[in-house]
Amino acid sequence: MTAGGRTGRPPLTEERKAEIRLEIARVAVDLFVTQGVAATTGEQIGQAVGVSARTVWRYFPSKEACVRPLFAAGIEAVADCLRAWRHGQPLEEAFEDAVPTDSRLVRSPDRATMGALVRLTRDEPGLRAEWLQSYDEAEPAFARALAERSGLPADDLRPTIQAAMFNAALRAAVEHYAWRVADDTTDAATAEAELTATMRSALTVAAEGLA
Repeated sequence: MTAGGRTGRPPLTEERKAEIRLEIARVAVDLFVTQGVAATTGEQIGQAVGVSARTVWRYFPSKEACVRPLFAAGIEAVADCLRAWRHGQPLEEAFEDAVPTDSRLVRSPDRATMGALVRLTRDEPGLRAEWLQSYDEAEPAFARALAERSGLPADDLRPTIQAAMFNAALRAAVEHYAWRVADDTTDAATAEAELTATMRSALTVAAEGLA
Protein backbone atom coordinates (compact mmCIF):
# COMPACT_ATOMS: atom_id res chain seq x y z
CA MET A 1 0.00 0.00 0.00
CA THR A 2 1.28 3.49 -0.85
CA ALA A 3 1.51 6.42 1.54
CA GLY A 4 -1.79 7.70 0.17
CA GLY A 5 -3.54 4.42 0.89
CA ARG A 6 -3.62 3.25 -2.74
CA THR A 7 -2.58 -0.22 -3.80
CA GLY A 8 -1.24 -1.57 -7.08
CA ARG A 9 1.72 -0.82 -9.29
CA PRO A 10 3.40 2.59 -9.08
CA PRO A 11 2.76 4.86 -12.09
CA LEU A 12 5.19 4.62 -14.98
CA THR A 13 7.78 7.36 -15.30
CA GLU A 14 7.80 9.50 -18.44
CA GLU A 15 11.11 7.90 -19.38
CA ARG A 16 9.61 4.42 -19.16
CA LYS A 17 6.57 5.50 -21.17
CA ALA A 18 8.90 6.82 -23.88
CA GLU A 19 10.77 3.49 -23.89
CA ILE A 20 7.52 1.58 -24.31
CA ARG A 21 6.41 3.84 -27.16
CA LEU A 22 9.73 3.33 -28.95
CA GLU A 23 9.58 -0.42 -28.43
CA ILE A 24 6.06 -0.48 -29.86
CA ALA A 25 7.29 1.52 -32.85
CA ARG A 26 10.13 -0.88 -33.60
CA VAL A 27 7.91 -3.95 -33.29
CA ALA A 28 5.21 -2.36 -35.45
CA VAL A 29 7.70 -1.71 -38.26
CA ASP A 30 9.01 -5.29 -38.05
CA LEU A 31 5.47 -6.62 -38.40
CA PHE A 32 4.62 -4.18 -41.20
CA VAL A 33 7.69 -5.32 -43.13
CA THR A 34 7.19 -9.05 -42.62
CA GLN A 35 3.42 -9.34 -43.08
CA GLY A 36 2.19 -6.00 -44.39
CA VAL A 37 0.36 -3.12 -42.77
CA ALA A 38 -3.13 -4.40 -43.60
CA ALA A 39 -2.47 -7.78 -42.01
CA THR A 40 -1.02 -6.31 -38.80
CA THR A 41 -3.29 -5.70 -35.82
CA GLY A 42 -2.89 -3.76 -32.61
CA GLU A 43 -3.26 -7.03 -30.73
CA GLN A 44 -0.28 -8.50 -32.59
CA ILE A 45 1.82 -5.44 -31.90
CA GLY A 46 0.98 -5.51 -28.20
CA GLN A 47 1.61 -9.23 -27.91
CA ALA A 48 5.05 -8.88 -29.51
CA VAL A 49 5.96 -6.09 -27.09
CA GLY A 50 4.45 -7.82 -24.08
CA VAL A 51 1.67 -5.31 -23.43
CA SER A 52 -2.06 -5.37 -24.03
CA ALA A 53 -3.73 -4.01 -27.15
CA ARG A 54 -5.41 -1.53 -24.81
CA THR A 55 -1.96 -0.17 -23.91
CA VAL A 56 -1.07 0.18 -27.58
CA TRP A 57 -4.22 2.19 -28.24
CA ARG A 58 -3.64 4.30 -25.14
CA TYR A 59 -0.35 5.46 -26.63
CA PHE A 60 -1.37 5.64 -30.29
CA PRO A 61 -4.65 6.38 -32.12
CA SER A 62 -3.96 3.91 -34.95
CA LYS A 63 -1.53 1.17 -35.90
CA GLU A 64 0.13 3.46 -38.45
CA ALA A 65 0.65 6.07 -35.74
CA CYS A 66 2.73 3.54 -33.80
CA VAL A 67 5.73 4.57 -35.90
CA ARG A 68 5.67 8.18 -34.70
CA PRO A 69 8.46 7.79 -32.10
CA LEU A 70 10.90 6.71 -34.81
CA PHE A 71 10.01 9.69 -36.97
CA ALA A 72 10.10 12.13 -34.07
CA ALA A 73 13.26 10.89 -32.36
CA GLY A 74 15.67 13.29 -34.05
CA ILE A 75 13.75 16.57 -34.30
CA GLU A 76 15.11 18.30 -31.21
CA ALA A 77 18.60 16.91 -31.76
CA VAL A 78 18.66 18.36 -35.28
CA ALA A 79 17.39 21.65 -33.87
CA ASP A 80 20.26 21.62 -31.36
CA CYS A 81 22.71 21.18 -34.22
CA LEU A 82 21.16 24.12 -36.04
CA ARG A 83 21.51 26.33 -32.95
CA ALA A 84 25.17 25.32 -32.64
CA TRP A 85 25.91 25.84 -36.34
CA ARG A 86 28.66 28.49 -36.40
CA HIS A 87 28.49 31.34 -38.87
CA GLY A 88 30.86 30.64 -41.72
CA GLN A 89 30.91 26.91 -40.98
CA PRO A 90 29.69 24.64 -43.79
CA LEU A 91 26.32 23.22 -42.81
CA GLU A 92 27.30 19.70 -43.83
CA GLU A 93 30.34 19.96 -41.56
CA ALA A 94 28.19 20.96 -38.59
CA PHE A 95 26.13 17.81 -39.10
CA GLU A 96 28.91 15.50 -40.24
CA ASP A 97 29.34 13.77 -36.92
CA ALA A 98 25.84 14.23 -35.54
CA VAL A 99 23.71 12.91 -38.39
CA PRO A 100 25.16 9.44 -38.95
CA THR A 101 26.36 8.53 -35.46
CA ASP A 102 24.82 10.63 -32.70
CA SER A 103 22.48 8.40 -30.68
CA ARG A 104 20.16 11.36 -30.18
CA LEU A 105 19.37 11.44 -33.87
CA VAL A 106 18.99 7.82 -34.86
CA ARG A 107 20.38 5.16 -32.60
CA SER A 108 22.37 2.48 -34.40
CA PRO A 109 19.79 -0.32 -33.87
CA ASP A 110 17.13 1.93 -35.41
CA ARG A 111 18.91 2.69 -38.68
CA ALA A 112 17.85 -0.51 -40.44
CA THR A 113 14.37 -0.12 -38.98
CA MET A 114 14.14 3.45 -40.25
CA GLY A 115 15.30 2.44 -43.70
CA ALA A 116 12.63 -0.24 -43.89
CA LEU A 117 10.01 2.14 -42.55
CA VAL A 118 10.78 4.92 -45.02
CA ARG A 119 10.62 2.41 -47.87
CA LEU A 120 7.16 1.41 -46.67
CA THR A 121 5.97 5.03 -46.78
CA ARG A 122 6.30 4.96 -50.54
CA ASP A 123 3.37 2.58 -50.99
CA GLU A 124 1.43 2.72 -47.72
CA PRO A 125 -0.82 5.83 -47.56
CA GLY A 126 -1.28 5.65 -43.78
CA LEU A 127 2.44 5.52 -43.14
CA ARG A 128 3.06 8.18 -45.78
CA ALA A 129 0.70 10.51 -43.90
CA GLU A 130 2.59 9.90 -40.65
CA TRP A 131 5.93 10.48 -42.41
CA LEU A 132 4.85 13.81 -43.86
CA GLN A 133 3.23 14.85 -40.58
CA SER A 134 6.52 14.31 -38.77
CA TYR A 135 8.22 16.79 -41.09
CA ASP A 136 5.35 19.22 -40.72
CA GLU A 137 5.89 19.11 -36.94
CA ALA A 138 9.66 19.43 -37.30
CA GLU A 139 9.61 22.60 -39.34
CA PRO A 140 8.60 25.03 -36.54
CA ALA A 141 11.31 23.56 -34.31
CA PHE A 142 13.89 24.12 -37.01
CA ALA A 143 12.61 27.66 -37.60
CA ARG A 144 12.94 28.50 -33.90
CA ALA A 145 16.50 27.12 -33.86
CA LEU A 146 17.51 29.12 -36.93
CA ALA A 147 15.91 32.25 -35.52
CA GLU A 148 17.80 31.80 -32.26
CA ARG A 149 21.04 31.29 -34.18
CA SER A 150 20.49 34.52 -36.13
CA GLY A 151 19.11 36.58 -33.25
CA LEU A 152 15.79 37.04 -35.04
CA PRO A 153 12.25 36.84 -33.66
CA ALA A 154 10.84 33.32 -33.73
CA ASP A 155 8.08 34.38 -36.13
CA ASP A 156 10.41 36.18 -38.56
CA LEU A 157 9.86 35.16 -42.19
CA ARG A 158 13.54 34.47 -42.99
CA PRO A 159 14.11 31.57 -40.54
CA THR A 160 10.67 30.25 -41.44
CA ILE A 161 11.66 29.99 -45.09
CA GLN A 162 15.12 28.67 -44.21
CA ALA A 163 13.54 25.96 -42.05
CA ALA A 164 11.25 24.94 -44.90
CA MET A 165 14.23 24.63 -47.25
CA PHE A 166 16.28 22.70 -44.72
CA ASN A 167 13.36 20.44 -43.85
CA ALA A 168 12.74 19.62 -47.50
CA ALA A 169 16.43 18.83 -48.00
CA LEU A 170 16.43 16.41 -45.08
CA ARG A 171 13.33 14.60 -46.30
CA ALA A 172 14.64 14.40 -49.86
CA ALA A 173 17.95 12.99 -48.65
CA VAL A 174 16.38 10.34 -46.42
CA GLU A 175 13.94 9.28 -49.12
CA HIS A 176 16.71 9.17 -51.72
CA TYR A 177 18.77 6.98 -49.41
CA ALA A 178 15.89 4.68 -48.42
CA TRP A 179 14.35 4.32 -51.88
CA ARG A 180 17.41 4.29 -54.12
CA VAL A 181 20.47 3.49 -52.05
CA ALA A 182 19.61 1.49 -48.93
CA ASP A 183 19.23 -2.23 -49.27
CA ASP A 184 18.47 -4.91 -46.72
CA THR A 185 21.59 -6.79 -47.81
CA THR A 186 23.93 -3.80 -47.44
CA ASP A 187 26.43 -4.23 -44.62
CA ALA A 188 26.35 -1.69 -41.77
CA ALA A 189 29.61 0.08 -42.65
CA THR A 190 28.63 0.56 -46.31
CA ALA A 191 25.13 1.69 -45.37
CA GLU A 192 26.48 4.27 -42.95
CA ALA A 193 28.95 5.59 -45.52
CA GLU A 194 26.18 5.86 -48.11
CA LEU A 195 23.86 7.64 -45.68
CA THR A 196 26.63 10.07 -44.71
CA ALA A 197 27.38 10.85 -48.35
CA THR A 198 23.70 11.38 -49.14
CA MET A 199 23.20 13.70 -46.16
CA ARG A 200 26.33 15.70 -47.00
CA SER A 201 25.15 16.23 -50.56
CA ALA A 202 21.70 17.36 -49.44
CA LEU A 203 23.04 19.70 -46.77
CA THR A 204 25.55 21.21 -49.20
CA VAL A 205 22.70 22.08 -51.56
CA ALA A 206 20.53 23.39 -48.71
CA ALA A 207 23.35 25.55 -47.35
CA GLU A 208 23.51 27.47 -50.60
CA GLY A 209 20.18 28.99 -49.64
CA LEU A 210 20.72 29.04 -45.88
CA ALA A 211 24.12 30.66 -45.46
